[in-house]
Amino acid sequence: WELQKFLELALKSNPNVLECLWSPIVEHATPLARELIAMRGAFLSKLAYATYNGYVLSQFKKIEQGLRAGHEVRWKPVMHLIRLLEAGVVILRDGDVPVHVGERRDALLAIKQGRVPFEDVNRRRLELHREFDAAFAVTTLPERPDYERVDAFLIRARRAALELAP
Repeated sequence: WELQKFLELALKSNPNVLECLWSPIVEHATPLARELIAMRGAFLSKLAYATYNGYVLSQFKKIEQGLRAGHEVRWKPVMHLIRLLEAGVVILRDGDVPVHVGERRDALLAIKQGRVPFEDVNRRRLELHREFDAAFAVTTLPERPDYERVDAFLIRARRAALELAP
């Protein structure tokens, strides 16, 4: 993404973009990229609840409608939705974006491979939603991301790009 678009998505708690900022796999980072990674906490806020919750709810609704219409479950997206809910709990509770699934890997792979009945996955989803709601109720994340800090970063990045221009 172009930098401004990337920052806008991060400010909205886009899960893919947040995971980019928290990824431990960085092969090369310019000084500007290192600055962005160092300020990644500026993007976390209570907005993560609405973003993650809205996406998971809308996708599970589509899955359930598909099941009622006789469609097969697409297990890979179901696994990703469970992983997203798990990540949302950690974000709200700990102020960190988990990238590695750790000990949850086998359980997630079992879902992805369709080895877990949908009813069990749905029960897990509802349990995670309760945890997600509880984490939101006590989160210490700010109401909104640090727009001012991010805006100042974007201005510095634009100025640096102008200085490098021929």
